[in-house]
Amino acid sequence: MNILEKLSSAPMYLICGGIVAFVALLCVVFMVRAYRAGKAIGMDTAKMKRVIVSSATFSVLPSVGILLGVIALSGSLGIPWPWLRLSVIGALHYETQVAQAAAEQVGMEKLSGEQMTASGFATIALLMSVCIMWGMILSILFNRKYTSRLSKSEKKGGALGFGDTAMTAMFIGLVSAYIGSYIGSFVSSEGLFTFSGDWTPLVVVAVSGLTMALFVWLGKKPKFAFVESFSIAVSMLLGMAAAVLVNLV
Repeated sequence: MNILEKLSSAPMYLICGGIVAFVALLCVVFMVRAYRAGKAIGMDTAKMKRVIVSSATFSVLPSVGILLGVIALSGSLGIPWPWLRLSVIGALHYETQVAQAAAEQVGMEKLSGEQMTASGFATIALLMSVCIMWGMILSILFNRKYTSRLSKSEKKGGALGFGDTAMTAMFIGLVSAYIGSYIGSFVSSEGLFTFSGDWTPLVVVAVSGLTMALFVWLGKKPKFAFVESFSIAVSMLLGMAAAVLVNLV
């Protein structure tokens, strides 16, 4: 049995599936409690049911992006672990970036099942878990104080925008670092630029970025505000399609 077969074995499914089932049960419990609380305060039952149906409907297509992430990572990490990560707490851009960075640090040229080892998987899984848990810990310790300050600021007519600004800056930094690593393949020699790398990542970035920009532009229009929920999934799908076309040409 090779490493990928072990990572997709029955014990892994039982462990990861048990955790996912527990979290799903909690979601159902909170949904029922929220529905009962809405009825208790006199909310219209018909409107609450419409909200539930519309929320479920508009969650289907965005979740395609998560499914694509599970499929993309399953070739190197098996199915249960990516399924657990992206079902419970992980984010698609975070999981892929950390997994790739961890793989490089343990000596792999790239994140792949062919180069995966048991110790490599243990290191990757540990880093994927440790690096993301601080949001929960900091929320437990400081979220009440933060929300109280936010409420006071809103009452005064202001807003605390540092969190949004910091997150945006961090994400731009990550994207710039990854794109820069591929743009660095351009080599200048005697005034002429040559490209020694792979065009595929740059084409994917361009297609995905333009698609996202189009959806953001459409999302600002009242009639097309709903497309914002589909922006990530469609951008990923078109980016992957572009990668396939580039490699076929």
